[in-house]
Amino acid sequence: MKNQKMYEADDQMISLIRDNYNLLQSLGSFGINLGFGDKTVREVCEEQGVDTYTYLAVVNFTINGYRELDDVSKLSIPTLMQYLKASHEYYLGFQLPFIRKELVESLDENDNLARLIIKLYDDYARSIKSHMKYEERTVFPYVEALLNDGTTGDYDIETYSKHHGQTNVLLRELKSIIIKYLPSDPMRNNQLSACLYDIYNNEEWLALHAEVEESIFIPAIRWLERKTRQNDVSAKISSMINQNPDNSDALSDREKDVIVSLVQGMTNKEIADHLCISTNTVITHRRNIARKLQIHSPAGLTIYAIVNHLVDISSVRL
Repeated sequence: MKNQKMYEADDQMISLIRDNYNLLQSLGSFGINLGFGDKTVREVCEEQGVDTYTYLAVVNFTINGYRELDDVSKLSIPTLMQYLKASHEYYLGFQLPFIRKELVESLDENDNLARLIIKLYDDYARSIKSHMKYEERTVFPYVEALLNDGTTGDYDIETYSKHHGQTNVLLRELKSIIIKYLPSDPMRNNQLSACLYDIYNNEEWLALHAEVEESIFIPAIRWLERKTRQNDVSAKISSMINQNPDNSDALSDREKDVIVSLVQGMTNKEIADHLCISTNTVITHRRNIARKLQIHSPAGLTIYAIVNHLVDISSVRL
């Protein structure tokens, strides 16, 4: 059941733990150590190098399902990355091996059905490991490159989003078999029931982990991609404005005429008729213009023409 209290930066961190002991696991993922006394969330986060807004966004989402972020641009992507990486380490390095150990201790490995249960669990664990390793190998380095130098390459977060999901079919089958397989030995039955309880808890944790990625991480990276693209366009325009005016002389007079005609919205045939040249010659001029200026779009050529005084901005249809 959701706790409907929305936690804020001035709440005591200890009050969050008292209300929701499951947050103890999240503290480790954020890199927050215990021993914070009666300090507020803001004080604890600032002292331990964690972005307060991002911490509360994850906490309020996982506890209350609160999805309405005030401002996605305020999310700290490095803090999110730290949280996701640490969660992977916890799940792959501790939780999956721990549950397998519980299973082995709860079952008679000489029993065929018991061996099937362990095999199903191993298949499930491999599928989760494969998904998380994909994120560590592909998604996280992509995001780090975006943060460091704006490099995007051919990848984008939509590629990840379309293929993002959980592998839960194997887990459902595993739980079903365990529930039906109840040993007559009371001690073994208690061990297996306790293990099944841990499996259900970790299924819930993994579902929340996937939802944090879907509802917080992916929107944050979409925003970063948009910002990177806008900065790239701004940099190109700034470069064009501040470039040496003599660079425009790299174009022939005829190529400048072609640019002016393109900016005015003429087709290749109309340009050919206007300049009394063939359509093939127009195409050749356009190819040379693109090569010299490294500008391929009509919008880019329009900006170039304006900043290099080939056309007056008042004559351009915006």
